[in-house]
Amino acid sequence: MEGLPESALLVPIVGTVAGVIMIIAIVAIVFWYKARERELQVHEHMRMQEKEHQRRMKELDLELEKTKDRHAPEKAQP
Repeated sequence: MEGLPESALLVPIVGTVAGVIMIIAIVAIVFWYKARERELQVHEHMRMQEKEHQRRMKELDLELEKTKDRHAPEKAQP
């Protein structure tokens, strides 16, 4: 050990730490990507549900208007 400079011991340690950090970074990126994909799917599903809800509300409004129109003449004749 007396003949080795300190940098000779430092290089393998730095290389190992860099390798571990790279693996952690790759795993983190994969998890982030999967979470983002799931988030986008949930948003798309919510948009579809909202459109379906709005369509149903319009149908109910039309049905309500038809019902009001049918009952309006009955109330007008005393």
